[in-house]
Amino acid sequence: MTTLTIPALSLVVLVGASGSGKSTFAARHFGPFETLSSDFCRGLVSNDVNAQDATASAFDVLHHIAGKRLDAGLLTVVDATNVQQSARRSLVDLARAHDVLPVAIVLDVPEQVCLDRNAARADRDLPAHVVRRHRDQLRRSLRGLGREGFRTIHVLKGTEAIDAAVIERQPLRSDRREDHGPFDVIGDVHGCRSELETLLGRLGYAVVHDTQGRAVDAVHPEGRRALFVGDLVDRGPDSAGVLRLAMGMVAAGNALAVPGNHENKLVRALDGRRVQVSHGLETTLAQLEDETDEFRTAVRDFCDGLVAHLVLDDGNLVVAHAGLKESFHNRASGRVRAFALYGDTTGETDEFGLPVRLPWAEEYRGRAMVLYGHTPTPAPTWVNNTMCLDTGCVFGGHLTALRYPEKELVQVPAEQVWYEPARPFPTAQGAADGPDGQVGRRDPDVLDVTDVLGKRVVETGLHGRVTVAEENAAGALEVMSRFAVDPRWLVYLPPTMSPCATAPDGDLLEHPDQAFDAYAGDGVDQVVCEEKHMGSRAVVLLCRDADVAAGRFGMPAGTTGVVHTRTGRPFFDDARTEQLLAVVRTAATTAGLWDRLGGGRAPADWLVLDCELMPWSVKAGELLRTQYAAVGAAARSALPVATAALEAAATAGLPVEELLGRTRSRHTNAHAFSDAYRRYVWPTDGLDGVHLAPFQVLATDTGTFETRDHLWHLDVADTLVEADPTGVLTGTRRLVVDLQQPDSRAAAVTWWHELTTAGGEGMVVKPLANLVRGRRGLVQPGIKVRGREYLRIIYGPDYTEPQHLTRLRSRHLGRKRSLALREYALGLEALTRLTAGEPLWRVHEAVFAVLALESEAVDPRL
Repeated sequence: MTTLTIPALSLVVLVGASGSGKSTFAARHFGPFETLSSDFCRGLVSNDVNAQDATASAFDVLHHIAGKRLDAGLLTVVDATNVQQSARRSLVDLARAHDVLPVAIVLDVPEQVCLDRNAARADRDLPAHVVRRHRDQLRRSLRGLGREGFRTIHVLKGTEAIDAAVIERQPLRSDRREDHGPFDVIGDVHGCRSELETLLGRLGYAVVHDTQGRAVDAVHPEGRRALFVGDLVDRGPDSAGVLRLAMGMVAAGNALAVPGNHENKLVRALDGRRVQVSHGLETTLAQLEDETDEFRTAVRDFCDGLVAHLVLDDGNLVVAHAGLKESFHNRASGRVRAFALYGDTTGETDEFGLPVRLPWAEEYRGRAMVLYGHTPTPAPTWVNNTMCLDTGCVFGGHLTALRYPEKELVQVPAEQVWYEPARPFPTAQGAADGPDGQVGRRDPDVLDVTDVLGKRVVETGLHGRVTVAEENAAGALEVMSRFAVDPRWLVYLPPTMSPCATAPDGDLLEHPDQAFDAYAGDGVDQVVCEEKHMGSRAVVLLCRDADVAAGRFGMPAGTTGVVHTRTGRPFFDDARTEQLLAVVRTAATTAGLWDRLGGGRAPADWLVLDCELMPWSVKAGELLRTQYAAVGAAARSALPVATAALEAAATAGLPVEELLGRTRSRHTNAHAFSDAYRRYVWPTDGLDGVHLAPFQVLATDTGTFETRDHLWHLDVADTLVEADPTGVLTGTRRLVVDLQQPDSRAAAVTWWHELTTAGGEGMVVKPLANLVRGRRGLVQPGIKVRGREYLRIIYGPDYTEPQHLTRLRSRHLGRKRSLALREYALGLEALTRLTAGEPLWRVHEAVFAVLALESEAVDPRL
């Protein structure tokens, strides 16, 4: 058995004469979709796998498909003869274009074996001289495959070697996705050993010294590891000491490292190659002269063996010296390495003779956090989920580390200016111009229309990828730009809610039994039923004071929060909003809620509440007047006249009994319709008549709360209500139901009937545990069960007539349920990003997607 190792992501080129067994080999060792056959592609474009005149078109198709697979990060195998250098060159170029490694597997089979196999194939009549030519071309190619660009070459001589071969796929050296940390990512050290030891101590590491007092390792008691972003050497006072410590930590498993451009140059210098000895290299070489040959050799091998970038923690963290754009993550090519070491440059130099760098981070939109160094900046700043950790220690700045995944910065100041930079080290005031002195770096909290235009795919932690169609994005942009609150406040939009399955019979369209059955089917044993208030969904973002609003959200003086609808529109003007926020803030302070939600540390600075604002007429007054009231008034005015006329006709002996019965029924339904919507209308003056019912704590600056059960949330709401002397805040009645107990279910149905008979809207059924994953994935966060009379507002006055109920029972709920789950996942994704301190555009990506999904073609009555 012979093991052939290949990179897990690569372009594998099978090389061999016709009849050498390439297709059989591919079928044995690779998946059916991994192999692209030139013969099959000929068939695609000509209906004949032997049509040699279709070869050019066939390879166009093959290269296109291969490119799409490589773009997707999928290993791809090309099954063709590939015995000509020109054919292989195009495949090597294809691999380089997609930044994957080209691999050649050569099947070197005796000529007679190839001839015998071809002769046995009924679909192939290949002359012997063609096979002979293939064999000659193959022999001439063998010694030059490495020069052609193939990074891995396996030559199998004879059928026995081919039959004994086993393929082993090895992850790229950069692929450490199984390594979850935690890490302490340390910026450019540049020979500042003393500052490095101080920083390690502040991070909690115990530095280990050898018998000569030299630092040779550092161990963290909690098993954390350091991760050096490169440029350990040059310019500073003790590059040899930094190397000794970093090399010892890596060897002991207490650190990882990627190379910087200075390590790359040092290797070339130690190899005796011609390099310009400048920018501190002369200092490092002088320091290494005082070391042993063995140490210099170890330094050379260590620096040369480092991988240009690392992908860690399931792909959530990428570390490269100069950063790395998303398309290069976990790829391998010369340009990937060059980008990781030197960044993206224009090829020009500035007035100081230094490269002019392109601000790649401004355009970064990747899911992974990218941490890097290379270009000194006075203060580390998040730019689109990336951060530069080179804070110019050697130039008199700081040595910086970022704790991952905590995202906590730890810094120590430089002991002195060790090296005068060619370009003046930027001051804190100049930091706004960018870490490399370039003006115009994007503010991470400034939104860009290109972030939301066109088709979008948003990655969520709960529900995978959610796609937003281009046409839906356009509609959402119109709503958000014209009607929404200040985008700095718009950090969450609540999801639409799934209705329960339609009741199969009787005079009800919705009934609690269907909601209970749905949750029981998902393995949920306990639910909580909450009364459905007769108002509008409201999101309250409340800051503890104006200073928090200004410091955290960048809001002007006098603004401390926002109260907005589920589409992001404000309920009130600024003055009335602040009045309502003051009521909630006072209650939160009186109830000690800031401390309770502070996570055991300092009090919380801000919180987001999910609420219901009453009456409905506060938001929908115009809708009620122009649609519901108009319909009710017209019906109540016209139908009595029609009834009287029909009664007169019936008295006169005309056959109008059926029409008269329908008209009387419509008259009764019209009054019931008016009674239904009038329950949602009452006068308000300022906050008089306004009620706010909080029912869930969505987030604070300490985190999100979707894993707390609903009784915890309702208890928090109750403490707010109890602490409010104004009567504006109101509670939410609830009932816990054990779905395994028939009596418990029956009691909940009775309670629902009592609520709806008294004129209430109905109830919302939720898993008691809150966020739940069931047998089929994410479980609906809530199912609404609306009462018979409330549904007149939705379906019209006459919906209870038997013929209409029969038609409505066929309503389709699948799209609505899917929409509810996607919006739920997006809302929680926005809050997770917000509490993690991600840039505003990242938060808005998820918020905007919720609004865009509201444009999907779903029956609005559901």
